[in-house]
Amino acid sequence: MIGIVDYKMGNLASVINAFAKVGSKARLESDPEKLKAYDRLILPGVGAFGDAMNHLQDSGMDEAIRDFASRDRPLLGICLGMQLLFEESEEFGSYEGLGLVPGRVVRFDESKFDHPLKVPHMGWNELFVQKETPLFAGLPREFYLYFVHSYHAECDDAYAIGKTMYGYEFVSAVQNDNVFGIQPHPEKSHENGLKIIENFTKL
Repeated sequence: MIGIVDYKMGNLASVINAFAKVGSKARLESDPEKLKAYDRLILPGVGAFGDAMNHLQDSGMDEAIRDFASRDRPLLGICLGMQLLFEESEEFGSYEGLGLVPGRVVRFDESKFDHPLKVPHMGWNELFVQKETPLFAGLPREFYLYFVHSYHAECDDAYAIGKTMYGYEFVSAVQNDNVFGIQPHPEKSHENGLKIIENFTKL
């Protein structure tokens, strides 16, 4: 069974539809006590890091997600969900994350851009695969996905499985053993995104 963490932040219908398109059924789950019944887990999210962590902590979902990850079952964070996997974020203050991937989340530093670009980073952009991973099986070393975000992860290259250029190079996909994260939206990225979702169902 594939569970989608429902904490009232994100377009969950599009994620469910994407799994249906690859022939898999995913179920929304808002009860932290029931997470351990799932084989795989998706942590989606759209919005602010601090608000998201407050929702997860208030419901007890934060500890349930950590417990799920400790059982060596595949967990995938998407967009804000990927950012929540890290230890901390500077979005609208300083907030502690789930701590499942070492690193932090920072705003795009426009002073490093070699020419003016708009923030948020929005639209189609390339992901450059950094190392072999089952999440990207069957995809080329460079492929396009759909992005919408103003903050990005900073972490050691040991955890980076994908990077993207927007003003400068940033980490756009991560893996720490059974914990995966991807900054763009695979559910909005047509064939390439569906391939990632299909790969996740096979982990």
